[in-house]
Amino acid sequence: MTANPTKIEPGAEFAAWQAAPITRTTLALYAGGSGDHNPLHVDIDFAREKAGMDDVIGHGMLTMALMGRYVTALVPGARLDHFSTRFVAMSRPGDAVRCTGRIETVEAREGGTAITVALAAERAPGEVLAAGQAVLFLSGDAAGTA
Repeated sequence: MTANPTKIEPGAEFAAWQAAPITRTTLALYAGGSGDHNPLHVDIDFAREKAGMDDVIGHGMLTMALMGRYVTALVPGARLDHFSTRFVAMSRPGDAVRCTGRIETVEAREGGTAITVALAAERAPGEVLAAGQAVLFLSGDAAGTA
């Protein structure tokens, strides 16, 4: 999924990952899997008539799930210690969410290294849907390079 930087250091960027475009089927399946059946996500008539929107919107947690898929693939074998997200904009059918990550800090800890990664999910470069942060713990040998 991603290409890792050759060295774990602040400023190093992970390769971006592009998810498939969000479809109405994606939204319906996510609604079923998550239990979030808010009609704003699946019923275009509701979105237009009750919410005054042109179309349905994606679940915010779907965007976070895509970011989660990305972050857990960044460094194979790393332990996810923290993951947070701030929602910035709404996704819509047709959006192909692109996830990016950049190392902010590297901290030696007992048994390995913790790296803090700044995350973003964008519909297009500069159009941020969500921003977040993850802390990954790399044990022993994995701490020097990714």
